[in-house]
Amino acid sequence: MAVNFKYWDDCMDIDDMEAMWVDPEVSKEWIDVGETKGQKVHLSRDPDGQLFLTQTEMKAVAGIIVHRHFKLQIDPDMICAIAEIESDRQPTAQCYNKKTKEITVGLMQMIPTKAEWLVREMGYRAYEAHGNIEGNPELLYRPFINVYFGAAYIKWLSGYDGKQRSDEFVVRAYKGGIKKATHKSTMNYWLRYLSVKQSLPSREPQISENNSLVPDAHGSVVSASSKAGDTWIYWDSRVSQEDMDELWRHPDVLKEWTESGERRGKVRFSQDAEKRPYLSRGELTAISEIIVSRHFNTKGIRPTVLSALAELSSMRFVNGVGPCSGIMGIDYPTAFWLYKDVGYKAYKVNSVEDFYNPFLSMYFGAAYLAWLSEYKGRERTHEFIVQAYLRGPENVNLQETGPLWLKFQETLGYYEDPKKEHGNCSIL
Repeated sequence: MAVNFKYWDDCMDIDDMEAMWVDPEVSKEWIDVGETKGQKVHLSRDPDGQLFLTQTEMKAVAGIIVHRHFKLQIDPDMICAIAEIESDRQPTAQCYNKKTKEITVGLMQMIPTKAEWLVREMGYRAYEAHGNIEGNPELLYRPFINVYFGAAYIKWLSGYDGKQRSDEFVVRAYKGGIKKATHKSTMNYWLRYLSVKQSLPSREPQISENNSLVPDAHGSVVSASSKAGDTWIYWDSRVSQEDMDELWRHPDVLKEWTESGERRGKVRFSQDAEKRPYLSRGELTAISEIIVSRHFNTKGIRPTVLSALAELSSMRFVNGVGPCSGIMGIDYPTAFWLYKDVGYKAYKVNSVEDFYNPFLSMYFGAAYLAWLSEYKGRERTHEFIVQAYLRGPENVNLQETGPLWLKFQETLGYYEDPKKEHGNCSIL
């Protein structure tokens, strides 16, 4: 199907347009060429009439997508460099691969079937309101949608096979597939990527005359009112009112939040130097106790064990680390299976972004732990359960996963008194 956009407004919704206008570098660039807010904004064309995004526009799109949907877990410059190589920043670019018989489309040269897989199996559903990618691949010509799926694939590659992968692996796998990630055929692509990434223009922090615009940690710019009240930095934007009330009733959390000056309706997450939100050990302990008392009291799961697994899986970062989102490191396919087929339905799973809710992530972490305790119909040892949780039940072996048990026992000491437990690590 032929795609012919003339204006930005033809290929994005109102919220995306507003986000682009909020970016000071984009708004300056658009105003300098005669564009006016409130009217349609022209897409740029090269001398051959091909549509393209300027580098300023590309940086803004990448930054907005990462900020909104990946909570700063992906480097926007990686997205920009790949788009530069793959499509020359042309949103309607397409290429036919004679060997694979597949067509790649858009800025990130996404394969439509790969985007369908990311929606169906991995839970990347942020743009479902625009239509179903399956049978409607022309949606991938829209810059925000294409970059969203490109970023989702990058995130998946970054944790392929349960391992934290290097940038080199991710970039080369993006080009040639997993099997070619270390093959000589993708080395030139990696070298070109490094050159392109280094040459990308920097985004200098800019503030408007009324000081209403400020840059975030990765160069994306949002309004100061949004920065101060940016939804993802507050507990209340991610957690239900019922769960928030439970936290406020927890004596340790109440004391911690009161002493730090938090107020109901607007409780901030703690943040590290890179502005990544994380839970204090007191908050993490409270959530694990609430989840167990509500949903797993008869299962005998200990809250301290959940807390220790969260510490190992995510280092208590709310957004998670590596390929899995959330504090418990549970991926979407596993949680959706537990929800749909095993019957754990206290929290509904709609998309991968749901796992940025600490309560939901903890709930499905506990559910997975309970399931592993009787893996393949027989009672399992504590050592097996922990190793299976962290690496998958099919990957448990003494040489590779045995050290995880020792690390878990060490981490458990943060959450319980080892003297009280007499050195016995009981999970269920």
